[in-house]
Amino acid sequence: MRNCTLLIVIAAVLTLSGCTNELLINRQKPMRLVHDVYFALNDNSEAARAKLVKDCYKYLSNNSGVVFFAAGERVEAHDRDVNIRDWDVSLHIVFKSKDYHDQYQKAPDHYKFIDENKDNWKSVRVFDSFVK
Repeated sequence: MRNCTLLIVIAAVLTLSGCTNELLINRQKPMRLVHDVYFALNDNSEAARAKLVKDCYKYLSNNSGVVFFAAGERVEAHDRDVNIRDWDVSLHIVFKSKDYHDQYQKAPDHYKFIDENKDNWKSVRVFDSFVK
């Protein structure tokens, strides 16, 4: 009887606080990890930018746990005061979890991508964040 009363009280508190089973389940899921990389190139010609984008897709797009993948060039026409323009190519990957990101970092194709392209990198900036 005591356990039943306790369960009723807990259910009432959760209901009154707006928590649903769905919210409780979602909080238990691992956070997705967004991996954004911005490359500034020594040779930032159209051909060099296109090669890096092509290599992003070739070497980095087929990893486990990828929810979203995109790579592309900076939009030249966007030159407002708020636009950061000190980069040439961007890479955006959303992983199901940090574990998948960590596997990607150690993948042979990731190392191949770095080896084939690093000589043309003036700078590489990485922005990793957790998202729901």
